[in-house]
Amino acid sequence: MTERPSGSVSRDADHLIIGPSALFWDGQALVIDIVESSAPLPYPVRGQVRVYPELIGTTGFHLDPAGRHRWHPVAPRARVEVDMRQPGISWSGSGYFDSNFGEEPLEAGFEDWHWSRAHLKNDVAVLYEGIRADGAPFDLALRMDRQGNWTDVAPPPTARLTRTGWLIDRLTRADPGFQPKVVKTWVDAPFYARSAIDTRLFGEDVRAVHESLSLGRFRSPVVQSMLPFRMPRATR
Repeated sequence: MTERPSGSVSRDADHLIIGPSALFWDGQALVIDIVESSAPLPYPVRGQVRVYPELIGTTGFHLDPAGRHRWHPVAPRARVEVDMRQPGISWSGSGYFDSNFGEEPLEAGFEDWHWSRAHLKNDVAVLYEGIRADGAPFDLALRMDRQGNWTDVAPPPTARLTRTGWLIDRLTRADPGFQPKVVKTWVDAPFYARSAIDTRLFGEDVRAVHESLSLGRFRSPVVQSMLPFRMPRATR
């Protein structure tokens, strides 16, 4: 998670190289080689993550009418293996891999968004909603089956979660009459939070991964001045 100049980035159909770190597809897994430093205390972070897709999502979605922002859930269900040398930890489990890309910075297109993903017994459920920079709302409610087919579904009712330590509002959706709860917050930043939540979706009790992003907060000069302390900026 180091900001680097464009000359430190290269890519082709199977590789993405960013400074000393790299991602490549070996035919079975997305292999992520990590050679980074932590922040604000600079200690080495070294290791490898392997993402084995159980299915591939071939459909991308526009998040705005002009198509300036796109989202592609590449591997909605995957097996992930993490093997870190520094620090010396490893684990494996179920996971997910997606990509946001577009033609302008996210903060130019959105005010906020809330996203969550849950592995159901047979399907994957993804909920994605927020407010665009022009004040217009957007929302997606999707289910993917074991064959990789996406289906638009009616979004469940809105449910409010507890606010973060930085007082960011968190919203999700759940079956009628069910109140989701935050189990653990892994990232609690001034403009972003990622958490595990217990919820009920489409008749199933599930543990979902949830994120809330405040781009209005991200644009704040105070927050911008804090970023280099959490995300180092390298010259190469």
